[in-house]
Amino acid sequence: MFNDPRRITLLARAAASPTRAWNVSRKAPNRVIFVDAVSMLNFALDRANHDVDRVLIDGTATSTEYLELLSTLPRDFVGDVLYMPAAGNSFLSTVGRGGGRLLYSLTASDVEFYLQTFRLLAA
Repeated sequence: MFNDPRRITLLARAAASPTRAWNVSRKAPNRVIFVDAVSMLNFALDRANHDVDRVLIDGTATSTEYLELLSTLPRDFVGDVLYMPAAGNSFLSTVGRGGGRLLYSLTASDVEFYLQTFRLLAA
């Protein structure tokens, strides 16, 4: 795994999160790395020795923790940050053209579309 050239998806997931078949195969376009807690995401981003494409938070953070994570992201991180709470709308933070971050509200079908589009779920 040390010579894996794929970009990384960091995934913080709660045990009670909806069951998703994450695409962790060697044929997946991204290497999914599970992170134990949201509080470890910035640490993982700061020390990533490979290119991190996105961060997924699946039912394991409060909205306040999500906003705190967004406000402390490393400046050079330009990937998506998708927050999928256990209930309600999800939120996607992505970099805009001017370099600032944008925040989008997503429905459950939007999240499913996002995960399928980037082949993050196993077929």
